[in-house]
Amino acid sequence: MDRGDEPYTGAGAFRVRDALAEGATRARLTRRDLQAPLHGVRAPGQVPVETVEAVAVVLRRDQFVSHVSAARLWAAPVPRRFDDGPVHVSSLGTAPVMRRPQVTGHRARGDVTLGAVRGIRVSAPGRAWFECASLLTQEELVVLGDALVGPDGPATIDDLARAVVPGARAARAARAALDHVRSGVESPMETRFRLGVVDAGFPEPEVNVDVTDAAGAFLGRVDLAWPVLRIGLEYDGDHHRDRTTFQHDKRRSNGFAVNGWIIIHATSADAHRPAVVFERLRQAFVQRRLEGRHA
Repeated sequence: MDRGDEPYTGAGAFRVRDALAEGATRARLTRRDLQAPLHGVRAPGQVPVETVEAVAVVLRRDQFVSHVSAARLWAAPVPRRFDDGPVHVSSLGTAPVMRRPQVTGHRARGDVTLGAVRGIRVSAPGRAWFECASLLTQEELVVLGDALVGPDGPATIDDLARAVVPGARAARAARAALDHVRSGVESPMETRFRLGVVDAGFPEPEVNVDVTDAAGAFLGRVDLAWPVLRIGLEYDGDHHRDRTTFQHDKRRSNGFAVNGWIIIHATSADAHRPAVVFERLRQAFVQRRLEGRHA
């Protein structure tokens, strides 16, 4: 911490008591070039500091960021209702539970597996997923699980299974969600549509299937597919509106069509009102069944 009236040139949040111990004055710590994101914490004033980063500065050695706050640090999708909520902090064993206005405190017992993200002590991915079982709906928990075990995820399905604490209040909900977690899923919308089509009575699709033509040339990857029937369901996010992407999609669709694939397209609007998409999917299954009868 710089002393006197010199501008503060450090990076990141720091504890007031540490700055005082290094010679800073209390008057210096009230200057406008510093912000106070948390009681007893200061940070450079130019760029807003995430509350979790400020909380990390005051964590004891026996405390760590947990639950949805940990999941977010692992870059996993957390429902928006938690965006402006408190930071979840767990204390090991008999350690004091953190009591601050911006914090929800928890107590962690038994064996705890921890990790680190951006230098912040945090629940390991599997543990963070299990901690979220008490806060999320089953669909949200499956979405979170799919993301954590996805192609770029930091965990495996076995990691999630090992994190479930037998007899814990959320154990049953976690196991129920775990039955639906799949590796290879690349977006939350893929998870939601996969769960939706199964709930609507369709067979469970395979996720992110690479499709080739008869000569072995790659046609594309289908988000959700029934390869034997050559039926696919694609989620078209907003990036598909880009002209270059749109043109690529058209060429790709032509390749699927001439190779006998039926591709049903869905958008974010269909996530809330999927009846039309499901009806098109039903028609595709009927068409394949009729084709089989006449083969």
